[in-house]
Amino acid sequence: MKKDKTVFKFNILAVVLIIIFCVSITPITLQNDTYYTISIGEHILKNGIDMHDPFSWHNIPYTYPHWGYDVLIYIIYSWFGMVGIYIATCFLSSILGLAIYGVNCKLAKNHVISFLITMISMFLLKDYIAARAQLVTFILFILTIYCIEMFLETKKKYYAASLVIISIIIANVHVAVWPFYFILFMPYLGEYIFSVVADTIIEKKYTKYILKKRIEKLSKKPGNEEKIAKMQIKLSKLNIKVEAIKTKRKESKKNPYKIKINKNKTTRWLIVILIICVLTGLLTPLGDTPYTYLAKTMQGNTTKNINEHLPMTIIEHEYVFCLLIAYIALLTFTTAKIELKDLLMICGLAYLMLASRRQVTMFVLIGSVVINRMMLEAIETNLKKDVEKIVIKKMTTKTCICIISALVLGISLHFIDVKKDDQIVDEKSYPVAACDYILKNIDINKAKFYNDYNYGSYMLYRGIPVFIDSRADLYAPEFNTPTGKVEDGKDIFMDFMNVSSIATYYDTVFDNYQMTHVITTKYSKLAMLINNRNDKKYKELYSDNYFIIYAIDRT
Repeated sequence: MKKDKTVFKFNILAVVLIIIFCVSITPITLQNDTYYTISIGEHILKNGIDMHDPFSWHNIPYTYPHWGYDVLIYIIYSWFGMVGIYIATCFLSSILGLAIYGVNCKLAKNHVISFLITMISMFLLKDYIAARAQLVTFILFILTIYCIEMFLETKKKYYAASLVIISIIIANVHVAVWPFYFILFMPYLGEYIFSVVADTIIEKKYTKYILKKRIEKLSKKPGNEEKIAKMQIKLSKLNIKVEAIKTKRKESKKNPYKIKINKNKTTRWLIVILIICVLTGLLTPLGDTPYTYLAKTMQGNTTKNINEHLPMTIIEHEYVFCLLIAYIALLTFTTAKIELKDLLMICGLAYLMLASRRQVTMFVLIGSVVINRMMLEAIETNLKKDVEKIVIKKMTTKTCICIISALVLGISLHFIDVKKDDQIVDEKSYPVAACDYILKNIDINKAKFYNDYNYGSYMLYRGIPVFIDSRADLYAPEFNTPTGKVEDGKDIFMDFMNVSSIATYYDTVFDNYQMTHVITTKYSKLAMLINNRNDKKYKELYSDNYFIIYAIDRT
């Protein structure tokens, strides 16, 4: 009873500090995707999911890949404005922190290390905390791991039902990451398949089966007694070998060197759940989008040109590098053992992370459970005692509570101080005043603006039709042409990339699209080139400290 009170006391402290820290790292300034999210949510509520883009002037189809999140954000925005979105992001950030802590406590069976790992995980994830659909899926992914492991442990049906519900939510909230949901099942299935293969000893069992069949066949004909006797001796020796291997495997399972392999028969039901979850992709208003979206994205050029999709250079991410070193050190230099499913999970996530830097989020998020279990085992194996009980007792003393609280509050105040002067809408990044000018002085129904990728979302939020915005998939031919290939010589995404990097002559692209205006950052390559050429075809209409607008003379 006394231990329960101490754990409860520590949990209260941990929850309060996690919430404070999560709020402190949540950015005030809205990210560019948030602006199109608001507009799309409003459009869906008014017009439904029409599978057509209403915000660019290209007249192209759109798949609405996170329509559920878009609608939710617009509802919050319509009730509480931009401040409401910020508060909602703080709330989701806190839920993510608490989910990481709760899942680690349940699965790794400790609280102190879980608290430490939660704080480190949220620190590593701070650059990905934003009003985007990914914040919801982070929460759902960590809960997926919890439901999988609790189902395998307890066989309770509501965990299985929860996995199906999570799949449905992800398919409607953020369809781009829906295929990743199934990757989380793979390490558990991989461990089960490996254990089945190892336990049945395929080659020996197959040889045994063949010998039995031959003996049966020979026994049907007279005169084969000598052959049958030889085969029976061979079969007897084989049985002895098989039993010896089985005995050796049982002993190694009791005390493995580094990798623990568990054969959980409930995993067979996990395969059934996985198949059901695959079918939940049909429970969306998006048609076959859940099944085709990722494949189309990978075929195109967007993943090769967007920073978060590029392969990770590990030396540029020192915190992730330290995390990798921690895994290797725990496995190499301590007595900690790792379960095969955990090893498969870490190796798989590390590969995905190195292939695409945005997957660092999954490596940190899901890897938190793995490193937690390894750390606890290494500590308790060496100290031969219940470290959890001792540490919690120490950490819930008044002195330790004050020290821990002061430390977390100090770090949180630092992050709050960094963002204290931030505005919800950053006028340095988004053309606030320039859009005011456009709406007052230019007929947006006739204008065709060239604009940059990063602030196109803000322009469409203001009701100005755009050339491109941060919905990269929308502007790739894989999504906006019937054939999935470049048509009429136009590849919107690559045309933007080439113009913005001056890899092609901008005037040719502008003529191809019959553009009427250009809005760009004041010191972009494009603006400097237009100014240096002193091209009278481009008439400067507006300029402020950050943005400049030109009208293109087509007479």
